[in-house]
Amino acid sequence: MTQSDSRGLLLDQSQDKISLIDEHGTFTYVNGAVRRILGFDPADLVGETAFEYIHPDDVETIRRVFERTLRSESFTEATVEYRFRAADDSWVWLESRMSNLTDTELDGFVVSSRDVTDRVRAEHEYAETASRLEEIAAASGDALWMFNADWSELLFMNPAYEEIYGMPVEEVKASPEAFLETIHPDDVVAVEDAMECLSAGNAVDIEYRVNPQEHYKRWVWVQGQPITQDGEIVRIAGFTRDITDRKRRERQLFVMDNLLRHNLRNDLNVILGTADLIEGTVPEVDDQTAIIRRTAENLLRSAQKQREIIELVTGQERRERIDLQEVVSESIATVRDRYPTATVSVTTFDAVTVRGRPELKAAVIELLENAIQNSEAVNPTVMVRLQQVGHHAELSVEDEATPIPPIEAAVLKGEHEMTDVYHSSGLGFWLVYWSVELSNGTISVHSEDGRGNRITVSLPRAME
Repeated sequence: MTQSDSRGLLLDQSQDKISLIDEHGTFTYVNGAVRRILGFDPADLVGETAFEYIHPDDVETIRRVFERTLRSESFTEATVEYRFRAADDSWVWLESRMSNLTDTELDGFVVSSRDVTDRVRAEHEYAETASRLEEIAAASGDALWMFNADWSELLFMNPAYEEIYGMPVEEVKASPEAFLETIHPDDVVAVEDAMECLSAGNAVDIEYRVNPQEHYKRWVWVQGQPITQDGEIVRIAGFTRDITDRKRRERQLFVMDNLLRHNLRNDLNVILGTADLIEGTVPEVDDQTAIIRRTAENLLRSAQKQREIIELVTGQERRERIDLQEVVSESIATVRDRYPTATVSVTTFDAVTVRGRPELKAAVIELLENAIQNSEAVNPTVMVRLQQVGHHAELSVEDEATPIPPIEAAVLKGEHEMTDVYHSSGLGFWLVYWSVELSNGTISVHSEDGRGNRITVSLPRAME
């Protein structure tokens, strides 16, 4: 075996395609790796011109690189990527490295090529995905952003930031902490605390005022999340949503709520005081004054429920771990104290923890009281069952009262539609519905044809 044959055997073991080409781009040698990469036998390419196999969109670029490398008077090495036609007429992406170095023993210039098709396709797919994400981000009304772990570099921020904060994105890129200048002075400390919290690896959820150009009248809701790799925080990402309209409605509701409750309470106290006066001076109208007193007291209770609902629907949508067994036990104890003649019995009573709103306790009390108040029995009976069903907790309240009217059941199930003629018997079921709905739960209502109702609340369990 000659030395040339030995070199050929060694080159055939290479994972890369090794070839020799002359100054015209003609193959004078190709190793055996060409079979695996392109499906050709080496003899198929020897004598062929390489440029005839290169993709038409790439050939001129590769020809220029080739000629520039060979014409260089000093040592020059070039690496290029291009598409090369395989034996089955498909296109394979190659990364080739060549130089103008040769000697008398070589019949041309050495070109080493490897198949990079998978990598190039992945890069193209990533670029296409990134492009689509940028289009989505550009169209989003929320400000999307990403910083490095210590907030010293802005990695991404979409155009919505400028509309919300009133500062060009370029200013934040140049000085990442410049966005603090757009925050209301009274809120800066809270935002800085949130930044430290994120850098320490904790998620944040915060609301504050921004945009000095608009006198800080814009409110934003910000959620941030640290991104970790191998246990180390490498980036911080999040979004900012303009909640100015929501805050404005909350303030309006708060003002109207205070005015209504203040005026309603004062007027009803006048009514109750007048009823007491009439009852003391005109005993023969005791029945009528009892009606006045009962109606006024019911209105006062409705006003209190209205207050609880306002706080529920305007508060931050925070959920927490709740020991539902404990909540139900406390609710039963409260109702038993209020209605000593009623019997509230418990069948299944599983220990289960859920993620929900704190107002769930008021909702449970409302369901128990509704069952008692609508019973015609002298000693009402209510059955309670709490059980774990898969990833949910189910709380059922059963009574022997008359069937719940369809319009009230619709409120509980979230199937209500507000119209000019809509009315319901009170605010209690609305309090139940919103408490459960904001806890990501559902409610079902089953009423017997004769007597009895079963209301079942399903809530997601708090997973460990």
